[in-house]
Amino acid sequence: MTQRTFYFDNAKFILIFFVVFGHMIRSFIEDDEMIFTIYKVIYSFHMPAFILVSGFFAKGVYQKGYILKITKKLIVPYLIFQLIYSIFYYFLNEQSEIKWDLLNPHWSLWFLISLFCWNLMLLLVSKYHAFTSITISLVIGLLIGYVDWVTNYLSLSRTFVFFPFFLLGYYLNKEHICSLFKTRWRLSALAIFVMVFAGFYCFPNNNYEWLLGSKPYGDISGASVTAMFTRLGFYFLSFLMVFSFMSLVPRKQYFFTQLGKNTLYVYLLHGFFIKTFRKSEIQNYFHDPEQFLLLVVMSLLLTLVLSNRIAISVIQPLIEFRWSQMKRLKVRGMVILKFYFNKYQSH
Repeated sequence: MTQRTFYFDNAKFILIFFVVFGHMIRSFIEDDEMIFTIYKVIYSFHMPAFILVSGFFAKGVYQKGYILKITKKLIVPYLIFQLIYSIFYYFLNEQSEIKWDLLNPHWSLWFLISLFCWNLMLLLVSKYHAFTSITISLVIGLLIGYVDWVTNYLSLSRTFVFFPFFLLGYYLNKEHICSLFKTRWRLSALAIFVMVFAGFYCFPNNNYEWLLGSKPYGDISGASVTAMFTRLGFYFLSFLMVFSFMSLVPRKQYFFTQLGKNTLYVYLLHGFFIKTFRKSEIQNYFHDPEQFLLLVVMSLLLTLVLSNRIAISVIQPLIEFRWSQMKRLKVRGMVILKFYFNKYQSH
């Protein structure tokens, strides 16, 4: 493995932790202004950065069989987990019937549909110059907010709003990434995080829904001319925060580096735990701000558990239709059992 591989695996693991942590603290943002500020800071960069990294690894879009590959990787798991979440919500929310709507993705499943669409959209725009393609995507992202029916339906709103980040990631190369590691830029990145945190904290009335990209302007603040410029401002903020985050990601190998390859598993599975947590009485214990650090620990533990080999072996057949992890665990288990059996026989 190279240092470059370590870097991106580190970035993906840290980002999926922020995804889990952001969802974990969602229920507590009304309790404390500090928590709400942290929530907004996280949402200003974590999904845009994830999307940018996804775009960086979409270089093979013109290769033979690529579309079939991403269909199996994204659409098939989406259909399966859309059904699983429908059944899960049926029991969790005590609904009268199972609501399986393929066109309105449950909660975090929007990312699978959008990621599939972004790859298809690359075929249309990536042939043009980078500046032209990104400019067009930004204009579409700004104008789409005036179309009221573009909402969560097929994740259309997020698909268009976040496409500039995916497209920018596609055009980035190794040299662009390496330029972020300069000490001067890293110091600037730390200062940017501090200033953005201070800005959100001192001006708490900013509607965080601008960061989600899931609604038309009319559902956020009204479809006025200024709405487009507000989104443009949040675009600028997110781009700044994404590159600040990317410059701070460590490049060496750590205990969590290998787990960065398993972010899709964490993304698909953590919702069952978060939704159950929100419905349980346990959640009431954490409304005291002093318990906030426990939420950090819980989020980290959940991320670690869902990205380990055991979790992957259980869920891999549903996502990748592969039994390799299960087979490896079975072989190792048999070796261990045989070792102890022989040891017992020798005594």
